[in-house]
Amino acid sequence: MNLAPLIELTRGGTRECLHFGAVAVVNRHQRLLAHAGDPHWLSFTRSTLKALQALPFIQGGGAAHFGFLPQQVALMCASHNGEDGHVVQVQGMLDKAGLSYKALRCGCHVPGIFTQLETAPPPDLRYDERHNNCSGKHAGFLAYCVQHGLDLEDYLEPMHPLQQAIRRDVARAVGLDPQDLRLGIDGCSAPNYAMPLSALAYGYARLASGVLDDEFGVSFSTLGEAMTAHPDMVSGQRRNDLAFMQAGRGDWVTKVGADGVQVVASKSRGEAFAIKIIDANKPALFAASVEVLEQLGWLDDAQRESLLPWRAQPLFNARGLLVGERRPVFQLQAP
Repeated sequence: MNLAPLIELTRGGTRECLHFGAVAVVNRHQRLLAHAGDPHWLSFTRSTLKALQALPFIQGGGAAHFGFLPQQVALMCASHNGEDGHVVQVQGMLDKAGLSYKALRCGCHVPGIFTQLETAPPPDLRYDERHNNCSGKHAGFLAYCVQHGLDLEDYLEPMHPLQQAIRRDVARAVGLDPQDLRLGIDGCSAPNYAMPLSALAYGYARLASGVLDDEFGVSFSTLGEAMTAHPDMVSGQRRNDLAFMQAGRGDWVTKVGADGVQVVASKSRGEAFAIKIIDANKPALFAASVEVLEQLGWLDDAQRESLLPWRAQPLFNARGLLVGERRPVFQLQAP
């Protein structure tokens, strides 16, 4: 499979787990700068795709048409916790489009503030589609349909004009032909696409470059600025996207996707890396991402300190005994 060992866990000095994956580092000119494993590994993008799925709406002037706030633009790119602030903003998006939350086709699940943070929900908890981590993306989908007079019932069907526009713009953003995007259905029932990690990294390098991008400059600037100004909308308390973008101090545009994928882009550098952990282990994914940041020279001492909870480090049990270590075992290579 040409995947590289990225993170190792030891217990008592003996290897217990080894997490394999791949990394691609690409700049906004589509040049591969570094890699571990196969930089062109075909991977579903999952929620890392959300910022690119918003392109038809932003390109079409949708945010200005409906008066969406930057917080609401950020929510279109979000995998949020379903916190009160998230739900209020999603309802605001629906209100501006003249729609009920019942138009959302993302499904309903226990808010991420409980499931993501492994906290038991109260027995009287009430929640609906607005609490779905993808509801901001879907509210944007629906607003696009309202703006362009498109059918709302089947807005998630791959052949719907909205989804065709998304496939077109995603392909343009990542430097592929639309037919080269491998179609699958995401957890929220929206079409999702698999692509080489290098293509995903290229799309985010362009996104982070904002107005410097010749094709999507204003839209990329709108999306990237919204995400870095309101990272709390992109994820929520104690979540990785919030922590990484706060550490990046406005320079890093980051997004995590389900099943072990993450992208981090630097506005000042015009570069991004995409990473996939093949077994989808979250601690290994985050530890590997911090190690990539370290090896690329993107971290200063304050950033190292703020990202300490996410990086590879010694492992302690419930009694506070040192029982093992999580550590990186890869070195980025030149292409």
